[in-house]
Amino acid sequence: MVETVISIRPARLGDEGDITEVHDEAWREAYRGVIPGRELERMIARRGASWWRVAIARRTPLLVLEYGESVVGYVSYGRNRVPALGYGGEIFELYLSPGCQGCGFGRRMFEAARKDLEGHGYGTFVVWALAENERAVGFYKRLGGRVVRRAHETFGGQERERVAFGFG
Repeated sequence: MVETVISIRPARLGDEGDITEVHDEAWREAYRGVIPGRELERMIARRGASWWRVAIARRTPLLVLEYGESVVGYVSYGRNRVPALGYGGEIFELYLSPGCQGCGFGRRMFEAARKDLEGHGYGTFVVWALAENERAVGFYKRLGGRVVRRAHETFGGQERERVAFGFG
């Protein structure tokens, strides 16, 4: 019998290359056709390994999901950036390699981030998703999120709707 270990742990220096790879693949999968191509590639390029190395060194709340010996997902979170929403915390990003989506890993990372947010006094939190990212919208709805705000953001001259889901 072969056993594969799944673990969620804080990101550490040395993970930045793997996180970059997950980020790039997941963003292309999630946003191709939603964010104009050239703008999407610019956004992806801003988040190279050096960006993630700085985030890890600054001790940004960032967890990775390892499947076997590979990092296949990450979640970043912290204090809510829009206090007027009335939620203490926020999950900023939660992404998985496309081949690992639909396996329950996203739920595991979400729950790990929720637990850590609660441990830091954030019993309520929000998550933003682009409305056209149907996979993300469905995911947060299935987890019990309720739409608490809608806003718009411009990408490459094209406006897209964002949705904030509230939890707690």
